[in-house]
Amino acid sequence: MPSEPQPFHIVLIEPEIPPNTGNIARLCGATGTVLHLVGQLGFSIDDKHLRRAGLDYWPAIKLHQWSSLPELQAAYPQGRFWYTSKKGVCSYVEAPFEAGDFLVFGKETQGLPEELLAANPEQCLRIPIFSPLVRSLNLSTAAGIVLYEALRQTGRLTTSGS
Repeated sequence: MPSEPQPFHIVLIEPEIPPNTGNIARLCGATGTVLHLVGQLGFSIDDKHLRRAGLDYWPAIKLHQWSSLPELQAAYPQGRFWYTSKKGVCSYVEAPFEAGDFLVFGKETQGLPEELLAANPEQCLRIPIFSPLVRSLNLSTAAGIVLYEALRQTGRLTTSGS
């Protein structure tokens, strides 16, 4: 019997909007992805909007909370971290994802810290946006786009896997 592939990880740094986190939690539950919430949250983990967005899927979600990104990284010293930003040079479709990778997203209003991006330029990914009138995508939309590309690249989207 083949072993289960290593799960992906979605990391949210200081998320601010409960429905976004709830939608991402639901995405994680549906795909077997581990959800990591890092730093100060802009809401209570018991927030009714967070729970409503995740509906009744919370038992399927593997959720971990961390006080800081370095704390999370210390817990996974072999982890490969990909940082999403509109300032990334590489498109998310060009990233060579591997099972077990960590997909890191910043807070809705500010994104990831500049220092973090500057320290990891080769690991910074962007989702192309073609209109100069649109600054960014919704956080839960961006997480879904990047996660499903990672799942596609690692062969997890075959009909036998669903």
